[in-house]
Amino acid sequence: MRHKRVLPGFGLTMGVTLSYVCVIVLLPVIALVLKGAEIGPERFWAIVTAPRTFAALRLTLSAAAMATVFNALYGLLMAWVLVRCEFPGKRIVDALMDIPFALPTAVAGLALSALFAGNGWYGAILEPMGIKVVYTIWGVALAMSFTSIPFVVRTVQPVLEDLDPQYEQAAATLGASSFTIFRKVVFPAILPAFMTGVTLSFARSLGEFGAVVFIAGNLPMQTEIASLLAVIRLEEYDYNGASAIALVLLAIALVLLGVSNLLQARALRYKGATA
Repeated sequence: MRHKRVLPGFGLTMGVTLSYVCVIVLLPVIALVLKGAEIGPERFWAIVTAPRTFAALRLTLSAAAMATVFNALYGLLMAWVLVRCEFPGKRIVDALMDIPFALPTAVAGLALSALFAGNGWYGAILEPMGIKVVYTIWGVALAMSFTSIPFVVRTVQPVLEDLDPQYEQAAATLGASSFTIFRKVVFPAILPAFMTGVTLSFARSLGEFGAVVFIAGNLPMQTEIASLLAVIRLEEYDYNGASAIALVLLAIALVLLGVSNLLQARALRYKGATA
């Protein structure tokens, strides 16, 4: 007797999935690649290496790297606290980790600008000390970090929760210190997930726009990010320039996506081997 399935069959679900991927994802990417191919390699290289474009790309990559380093350290620490520690208000803190996902990035940018401006709560303390955040690369990195920190936390957290404590207990029985247990037992087990979260965080930082434009000041050659420069080129009807900048960001994103998928595959193999 043939059992009636609750969910639609493979053909329908696969068809809907492929249709979505083609219409929403592949077609825009293909259109961008074809538009960039019309430029020609020499013109493309001239656009990308132009002083203003190069400065925007360098700022974007540098600020994204700074934000990712912070997210890697703080995100790992926060995931550890949420999994291994018990304290009043833990559920509230856990829920707060998802605020950057739910909050419009423009609102986040306005809030950060208000806080770190010269007359803001934080800026009034930092600027007399010679630490300026708004309209600097530090402000750009701060906005990127705010919007991308959940990727590290939410990627590492479930792996820590599923980690079998018997290995840590065995190491402790053999006399290993807490730091040695973390370095030799825990961290190797969460490393694939940790690297996946860090990669996703970096990719998200590269594409950030709304939170950055308010706190960066958008000064050409100084605090102008690549995504904003692409929008400016579109407003100037310079479609070739916008396409070239977008293609560079797309290429970096695809590389990061490939790295993320490889790390996830490695994590699944590790989980299967230790099951």
